[in-house]
Amino acid sequence: QVFTFNTVEIKVQPSVKVKNGAPMSIVCRADISKSTNFQLKHNFTIFKDGKLVFMTVTDKEEARYEISVARSSDTGEYECTVEARGKTKSSNSLHVWVKGMTKPILTAEKEEVLEGEVVKLRCELPEEVPPLHFFFRKIKTNSTPKEKRVFEPYRNFSEVEFSVEEADNILQFDCFGRRFVQLEFEDSEHSNTTLVTVREPFIKPTLNVRPSSNITEGDRIQFECSTVVARMRDIEILLQKNKTILKSVQDEKVLKYSTVATLEDSGEYLCKVEQGRASKTTKLNVVVSELFPKPILAASMSNLDENKELTLSCSISGFRKANFSILRKKSNGDIWLKNSRNLTMRVNVNDTGSYICKAEVKGIVKESKPVRINVYAPVSKPTLSVISGLPEVVLGKPLWLICRSAMGTPPIIFTFYKGNEVKKRVTNDTYAMFLDENIRQNDKRGYKCDARNNHSSGMKTSNILNITVIVPIRDASLGSIPYGEVEDGSETAFLCSVKEGSWPIHFKLFRKTDREVLLFEQIENADRVMWHKKAMKKQDTGTYFCMASNRANVDVKSHPITINVILATWKKGVIAAFALILIVGAVTLALWWFLRKKKKGNECSALATNLTSEKLTREPNDGDYYSG
Repeated sequence: QVFTFNTVEIKVQPSVKVKNGAPMSIVCRADISKSTNFQLKHNFTIFKDGKLVFMTVTDKEEARYEISVARSSDTGEYECTVEARGKTKSSNSLHVWVKGMTKPILTAEKEEVLEGEVVKLRCELPEEVPPLHFFFRKIKTNSTPKEKRVFEPYRNFSEVEFSVEEADNILQFDCFGRRFVQLEFEDSEHSNTTLVTVREPFIKPTLNVRPSSNITEGDRIQFECSTVVARMRDIEILLQKNKTILKSVQDEKVLKYSTVATLEDSGEYLCKVEQGRASKTTKLNVVVSELFPKPILAASMSNLDENKELTLSCSISGFRKANFSILRKKSNGDIWLKNSRNLTMRVNVNDTGSYICKAEVKGIVKESKPVRINVYAPVSKPTLSVISGLPEVVLGKPLWLICRSAMGTPPIIFTFYKGNEVKKRVTNDTYAMFLDENIRQNDKRGYKCDARNNHSSGMKTSNILNITVIVPIRDASLGSIPYGEVEDGSETAFLCSVKEGSWPIHFKLFRKTDREVLLFEQIENADRVMWHKKAMKKQDTGTYFCMASNRANVDVKSHPITINVILATWKKGVIAAFALILIVGAVTLALWWFLRKKKKGNECSALATNLTSEKLTREPNDGDYYSG
């Protein structure tokens, strides 16, 4: 009994798209090949979205999963698995879409509410499976519905709250659901409509003002705001103008407020009644006529010298009967000067500031626009100096000048001159700075500055400042006499010079071996310096260089020269003479030795003659040597 699975197929009847509420069948069929016709038990398992939904055991090669009423929750991926005698085979997955959603159910927590309260709603899709989107609508007559959207990833219901606003009367609410299937959104039909009745907790407030018309500055005006409430608890009445609350009362039905009218009291007033979240408002426009115009303060002069006389006069156009006072404005409070229309005083610098006058009629006080008075002390003679200190500048470097005036009321106008040419004007309090970047080597023009302010004495001019232009050192060089080789004990002159540079110049001479040794230094009002080394020695052999600097503070180093100290001529003569004496002595000694040896040789010849009877025997292989 041998068998094998060929295929396992899954299909849905009547189609993969089923209408909500219609029946459907999930059919799983196994195609099997057998060696003989024998009976085989099949274990059919059907999964939806990976979860087991149906299982049966049969000897047939087909199984059916019947769903009598299809719902949108039956939408999903279906797969079938068949197992027989240890062998298993699965079908491909099949997507089934149950189109259409069930109608949602909407309920309201209350059927009657007060203005300012909230309506709590619940929308439910009992046969749907999350995630779901819920849409709630608040419907008012002759207005666009207000909509709220809630996403519920894990629930098939949702709850929201709608606030009840002023003028809401009978409200209607409904909801609908939405789900996302096969990259498409599908909406349910709208739910039942729920009605909610709204009651007013209080009526719209009434705002009155007395007198109702022809209000003039100085009149006392009274405001009264009232309402009718269903219950007094937590009721609050507010009176405000331009977002400023003038008065408020709590747990009362009437608010009263009175004040003396001024021109600034003209405008729109608002009475507001609040209880919980509910609020209602009433507006009233009030016009206050002017009793008298603002006073005008006039000054005899706005800019004047110290110790001069100043007169301030206060007046009202077309109106004379008023109480006047003149004051000086200060940040920490106005300073009273005089209760009068006019004020005359002799001023000093400390009187600089803003002045006002006030006029009072029938308890109404009005203030003039401030008048600025500037009192000037004359400027002192300015001083011009270099910021760095000394009246000098390095060629190619910028020159910063500062002009100061120790006395004088600001603002002060400073003017800088180079020669007779105006270079810059600066307005400041006590000093000003000037930068000159165009410095030339032979520039002989002096600098000066003048200072002036609004004092009648005019300008003051500084002394002329002459600037020394320091030329930096350029091209230092070192030479020696003699040059290169110097005899031991002889005198050597070193000359260090520069091609360009302002005096005085600081010269330094160094010898460099394994380290730099300072041999000589000197400050000269010249472009060169000479140093004499009296007696050169062998240890003076080495490399020499010089360095030059001036007030430009730049050290310029020369190219090095090499000095080799050799033996003096007379020392060479002494050594030669001594060597000659040694040679003569050696020759004399050699000659003496030679003569003495020759004398001995003659004596040996005589002896040999006498011994002629004896023959010298020659040893074999001894060359030219003989015994004896």
